[in-house]
Order: sequence, then structure tokens, then C-alpha cells
Amino acid sequence: MKTITKFLLYLLFIFVFYSQAISSDKPGEKWSRFRGPNGSGVVTAVGLPLEFGPDKNMIWKTELPKGHSSPILSEKYIFLTAFSGDTLFTFCLDRKDGKILWRKQSPRDRQDKIDARNNPASPSPVVDEENVYVFFADYGLISYDFTGNERWRYPLSPFNNIYGMGASPILADNKVILNCDQSTNSFLLALDKNSGKVIWNIKRPEAKSGHSTPILYYPKNGKAELIVPGSFFLTSYAIDSGSKNWWVSGLSFEMKSTPVMSDDIIFVNGYGSPMNQPDKIVTVPHYQEVWKEQDKDGNGLLSKEELPEGKIQAWFSFMDLNHDKNMSPDEWEYYKAALGSKNGMLGIRLGGHGDMTETNLLWQYHKSVPQLPSPLIYKNILYMVNDGGIVTSFNPSNGEVIKQVRLLGAVDAYYSSPVAADDKIFMIARSGKVSVLKPDGSLEIMAVNDLGDKCYATPAISNNRIYIRTVGALYCFGKL
Repeated sequence: MKTITKFLLYLLFIFVFYSQAISSDKPGEKWSRFRGPNGSGVVTAVGLPLEFGPDKNMIWKTELPKGHSSPILSEKYIFLTAFSGDTLFTFCLDRKDGKILWRKQSPRDRQDKIDARNNPASPSPVVDEENVYVFFADYGLISYDFTGNERWRYPLSPFNNIYGMGASPILADNKVILNCDQSTNSFLLALDKNSGKVIWNIKRPEAKSGHSTPILYYPKNGKAELIVPGSFFLTSYAIDSGSKNWWVSGLSFEMKSTPVMSDDIIFVNGYGSPMNQPDKIVTVPHYQEVWKEQDKDGNGLLSKEELPEGKIQAWFSFMDLNHDKNMSPDEWEYYKAALGSKNGMLGIRLGGHGDMTETNLLWQYHKSVPQLPSPLIYKNILYMVNDGGIVTSFNPSNGEVIKQVRLLGAVDAYYSSPVAADDKIFMIARSGKVSVLKPDGSLEIMAVNDLGDKCYATPAISNNRIYIRTVGALYCFGKL
């Protein structure tokens, strides 16, 4: 009897351990968040089509309302967000045939002003084994189970981001984590994924502009870390408490892309403006020098009319962070730091304690750097495609350029981030043209496929299928 009892306890232990393992939030091979496994844009897949389009290798097509969020996959379902008129939606589709299984309307108590290139359904969902979590900037966070039943909701205050919010929620250690960088009152939020209750809320006063989605770092020795790019700094946070572990300076004042990592090195790109190229950096005087000459009414603030003439007045709307139509000394010092920052792709060693800039910043590259598309590392080669379609391949260990070309046949703006699998790299132009590149750093284009519709979202890949969202539809492509 004792032997049977021990055996049953052993089976129970194995079951609990296995259940925890398959429901773990540690990154795996699933496309369960923005850009797939830990934001890498890479999965193990075979049999993906080289050529595809509305009339070739299309498994199914489902028309949907607009939205820039990327398709997110569970084992059986696809989740994404959308909007129609003033209404916000979360959609669940069947992966087999693209059939819409349910559509849930989100509350919307405001309509934040956003950049024309953005829209109210830009952040992508994140899923675990049973539930989906979505973020709408015009409301907050909501969780549904896979049948569409709402589990909890967490409203958030109106945001103050000149571009609109774009960071997607992620999961880590049973927490839903959301990066909320904005012009004022930036913060990093962690909620209990089961109850929606706040676990911690950490202020990020240094972060002023951007919407980078975090990734996770699992050191060989030590606890998992949350890695968050933001204005000027790449910062590591403790997942359990939100406290800072270490940071590296040298980033652009605007950060929008999601970093990638390989062999304990992280690669991140940021672009602010043409004035942030190293050969065009403008030295801005300390605010005290300017105020002495320009503060005509002596109120301690500078109106746009009081600012020195020239390019600085063109920056006024960006630097008036609280929108009071005046520039304060603090806002001026941010302007000074912003113009002093550099566009760049950076290679940064992970780990440490405190300020690790001197030891962890390995290399920088400053030409043709993307503002929006995230980098990709595939088969030990680093790639970036900038907003104008110039692609660069690097040796990731030292930042040496292998090759740089413009994507002929798909010259256009680029919002979507590159993804890779099955010895193919996919880069999608806004026009809907998909360039498929060889994964050897040569940047040789094997095919250019035309979807015939504009595309802003990043694709998802699983098994032998690639899922691509255009402005009007979601496509599933595979070899027929």
C-alpha cells in the first residue's frame, strides 16, 4: 500500500511539474507575443512558401477592420485587435480556416490624439495557455479566456504621447507587464495575470518619447530580468519587484523598436531625427544662458515667441512636454539632451549592477538606422531595415557591416519588423510587397511578393504557415 501511495505521489509531482512547465511564461517557440519568442522574430519552422500572394499559396483570407496590431498565436487560435469608427475590438480566429470565432468590444472612455501613422489598435495582444491579454491606449488592459469571457479589466489614465501608445504587453512570471513611456509620467506596470491586481508600478522619469516593447533576459546564474529600452537608457529591472538592476546609456532620445539578443549580447536600434546623426549634432547651451537673454517677461518660462529664432522653434511642440505652450528649464534640458543623443544600432553586453555603460557598451553604428522596425538576428547575423527600405547586415560580435543595400522591387516606407524561419527572412514594405532574403548576410532577394494592400503589422510564423495582416485582411500562406 505504501509503495502504491508513493507511486501516486510521484505521478502527482510529475503532473504538477509538467503543468507548470507548459504554462510557464518563460519564452519558448510559440508566437505568443509581439514578434514571437521573446520578441526575436524567429522560430523553428519548415516548409514555408517562397512565393505567395492573393493568387498563390493562400490557405485562407479573412477580412477585418483596421488595426496595426500583429497576429498572435495560441495552439488553435489567432488573436488581434482592431477598430471600426469609434469602437475597439478584440478578435479571436480559428487558425485552421480563419473563421472569426468571437469578437469583443472594448470600453472606450476617451480618444487620445495620436500621430496619423498610428491608430487606436496598434499594441499586439499576448497569450498564455488559456487566456489573452490586450491593451488599448484609449482604455487600458483587458483579459479574456479563449472562449471570449472577460476575466478582468484594468483602466488606465489618459496618456501623453505625441505619437500615441505602441508598446505591447508581455507575460513574465505570472505577471502582465506593460511599458508606458510618454512625454510626462512614464511608468512600467506589472499586474497579476489571474486577477488583474497591481503588483508593482515603477516610474520612469527619464523616458520621454517612444514605445518599445520589453524582452526578458535569463542569466545563467541569477533571476530573470526585464530589459526595457527608453529615452537615452537601456534598463534592466527585477521582475518580482520592478527595482532597477543595471543600465547602459547612449541610446537615442526616441526608442520605438524591440531589442533582440544572442549570446548575452543585446542589439537595439533607435532614431530621433536627421539632426541626431553624429556629424550633425548641435550643441545646445545650458538653460541659464538662454533664460538670461530670452525670458523677456521674467516668468521663468519661455513661450514659443521668446525662443531663439531658428530650428529650435520647429522642435517646440516636441519639447513642450506638458503642452502648456511654454518651455520650462527642465523641458529645455531635455531638449538639450535629446539633440545631444545619437541615432544608432548598439551592441550591449547584458548583466551587471548599476551603471554599466563603460563596460557593457560594445559597439555602435550610426548610418541608415531604423526608427520603427526592430532588428533581427538570424543564423548569427544581425539585420536591420530602416524606414526607407535600406537593409544592413552585421557581424553581431563587433558591428562590422557585411553588406548594405536598398530593397529594389520594394522601395517604400517600412513599419513592419522583419521575421525569419526556414532559411528565409521576410521584410514587408508599407505597400504590401514582401521581400524574401537569403539568410547569409548577402541580402540577396530570392522573391518579392505583392499582397496588393498596405501593411503596417509584423507577421507571425508557426509550423509551415506565415500569417500576415494588411490594412484590410488577415492572410494565412503555406505551400499548396
